Order: sequence, then structure tokens, then C-alpha cells
Amino acid sequence: MGKAGKALRQVLKTYGISQNQLAIAMGINPTNVSRWVSESRDPSAEAAVEIKRGLQKLDPAAAEEFVMFYMYESGEDEE
Repeated sequence: MGKAGKALRQVLKTYGISQNQLAIAMGINPTNVSRWVSESRDPSAEAAVEIKRGLQKLDPAAAEEFVMFYMYESGEDEE
């Protein structure tokens, strides 16, 4: 569990975006964002797209970084 949550947590921290700000931008309950960030629940594929859209409203660079972390970063050394 948690690749999306780890990516989201990193992006929120890097760009100084609160979980509540993202929830408002997405039009959802902040509890959902908290569950993703804490990795107690993984977002669905559809929710991951909505996360990107919500981040896009707040900071386009954050949205792009979320996609890069979520889709392309393995989080493991590839040596």
C-alpha cells in the first residue's frame, strides 16, 4: 500500500500545500486526503486523476511532480 500516498505526502510537503487545501480544491472531505497521506487507504485510479486535477488548481508544478512520483519513481535504488 501507499505509493500514491507517499507521492502525495512528498508533494504536499514540498509545495507547502495543506491536506485541507487539497480537499477543498477537489471538493471532497479532508478525511479522504488524510487517509491517502497516512497510507491507511490507497486512492482509486480515478481518485489519483482527481488528485492531479486538485493539485493543478493549487500549483501546476505540484501536480506534475505528483504524477512523476506516482507513475515513474520506484522509490528503490535501480543499481
